Amino acid sequence: MMLTAAPAVAEREPVRCDPPRGSVQVSESWAQRRLDLTRVWTLSRGEGVTVAMVDSGVDLTHPQLEVSKFYDYTGTGYRDCLGHGTAVAGIIAGRYLKGVPYHGVAPDVRLISLKQTNDDSGGDVRTLAKAIKRAADLDVGVINVSVQAHDHPDLQMAVRYALDRDIVIVAAAGNVEKDDGTPAPAYPAAYDGVLGVGSATSTGTLAESSNVTTPVAVLGPGKDIVSTWTGRAYMSGLEGTSFAAPYVTGVAALVRARFPSLSEAQVRQRIVATADGPAGRGTGAGMVNPLLAVTAILPFEPANAPVIAPPPPSPLPADAVDRVPPVDHLAVDIAAGVAMAFFCMAMLIIAGRVLIPMGRRRGWRPGRTGVSSGRLEEDRSD
Repeated sequence: MMLTAAPAVAEREPVRCDPPRGSVQVSESWAQRRLDLTRVWTLSRGEGVTVAMVDSGVDLTHPQLEVSKFYDYTGTGYRDCLGHGTAVAGIIAGRYLKGVPYHGVAPDVRLISLKQTNDDSGGDVRTLAKAIKRAADLDVGVINVSVQAHDHPDLQMAVRYALDRDIVIVAAAGNVEKDDGTPAPAYPAAYDGVLGVGSATSTGTLAESSNVTTPVAVLGPGKDIVSTWTGRAYMSGLEGTSFAAPYVTGVAALVRARFPSLSEAQVRQRIVATADGPAGRGTGAGMVNPLLAVTAILPFEPANAPVIAPPPPSPLPADAVDRVPPVDHLAVDIAAGVAMAFFCMAMLIIAGRVLIPMGRRRGWRPGRTGVSSGRLEEDRSD
């Protein structure tokens, strides 16, 4: 699936807001296992970085999505009538929920949604340019554009405006459909300075639908993708560079959080340098590698580049450990008395077992003392 922004044309008739129905069931995707994101989270979760996504909006009711600001350029309100933007948002910043196997790449980023289109056409290219410029004015760290458009002066100016403000722009390289004929480069991915993203399969190879005409910097997972969907649901089987781009956007946010002093060009360079390696035409530097992107020591970067250390663990709450209960002196006294009683009874039993047989042998007569015995012996000697 790919949104394609059309050239400037007369305003179309409103479309029906009826996205496909998702499922409440979700499983871990191969993309999560391949990118091994939870290992990266010990170093960076994207905290302190703002990401803007120019798309079809976001379902604000989804429990795994949190949007700090929302801008609508379609006049259709907050609803995501395609589901596309909600899926992109989930890949970038789906929050971790206990018991839910799905999560995004950078769950601690601050997400801004700019709703630029309301239908599969991708909207007007001038509106796309306007949304990108607005995102740049918001001083975001990364902009995700999962829309392919034709080259247009307004779009080119908006991209240059954002790059000049030190913002990383990640864009989908576009998809090739069977009836496309000869594919053309997709914009803004084809502009200099934009991180163009192709689509990869679970084996790391280029997906057949990924546009190789557009310059590709790296690949992201883009086939058989799982993500959040409208109606507080999830969608599986998603495909396209639209969904590969947000994986790379999330990695860019992880890098910006980990290395806040790097420029947008250095962030792009780090992502490309740490990718898994090319695998043919249209694959760029290969599959994006989040762990290397936030850990590698690169020779072309300053040796003293500041690094944000992982935040210290949160202190335990006051009620996490039970207090030691006060000593119950009454219970102690009762226990001591019971123990003494059992001790006395035991001594009586032992004494009885020893003395009673002795008494029986003497016929219960009192025993003789040593003095009396001596006197009898003296009397007998006389």
